[in-house]
Amino acid sequence: MSALLEQAQKMQEQVVAVQDRLAHLEVEGSVAGGLVSAKVTGMGELLSLDIRPEVVDPSDTETLADLVVAAIRDATTRASEIAAAELGPFTGLEDPVSTDLGALGI
Repeated sequence: MSALLEQAQKMQEQVVAVQDRLAHLEVEGSVAGGLVSAKVTGMGELLSLDIRPEVVDPSDTETLADLVVAAIRDATTRASEIAAAELGPFTGLEDPVSTDLGALGI
């Protein structure tokens, strides 16, 4: 019984270490050939947004907004895939693309 508890504690420590690594990992996503890019942590927290001047058209803010959303979505999708791959061995989840990390509190 104590071996099982020791194994569970070791696994919990490993999960915490992976979560810490993900919190400090920077993942970039971009759209339109890099005209709009976003950086997020491995946990999906938005760190920065870069918009190249040539994509800014004051008469078409709707397109810019769509590009911003798409860049953030690209970055967070990449971060979710990395997180799923890192945490998969601990959760039994093997398909990072279809993984719902919200269920894990991420």
